[in-house]
Amino acid sequence: MQKNEVLEQLRAAKAAHVNWVQRAKLLISGFQIDESSIPVNSTQCQFGKWFYSDAQKLNALQNNPMKCMNDIEQLHFDLHDIYLEIYKIYYETESKGFFSKIFGKKKKISEDAKALAKQYFQNMEEVSKKLVEEINRMERRIVAISEKEFESL
Repeated sequence: MQKNEVLEQLRAAKAAHVNWVQRAKLLISGFQIDESSIPVNSTQCQFGKWFYSDAQKLNALQNNPMKCMNDIEQLHFDLHDIYLEIYKIYYETESKGFFSKIFGKKKKISEDAKALAKQYFQNMEEVSKKLVEEINRMERRIVAISEKEFESL
């Protein structure tokens, strides 16, 4: 594995995370967003897929202590936990009747529920900001490592 590859993957994962948050923002802003484009499960989003595969190799780096990876993982879990509450507001439905299943009747969301979703999203943005800071910290550590150390990964 080469250093530039790792940095490209990290930056792509960070961009995927930012896009995921933006889709959640569009959702609470009233846009129709396909629920599958904002995965609830932390291992199903693009960032999570990267984090639980290629990113795990970064644990072997000397200047990338396990704590950094643990912090990123916890923030990522927190983010998805908050999004789950938004998901429940917009996508979870009570049992549907036959015709609403066929014609895809849109869920009616109260103003109170929309306000609650906005509060959840504010929390999401705060956690996302911390996550991006941790990702940037990891990126700086990777930049500081020699090419030779990457050859051993």
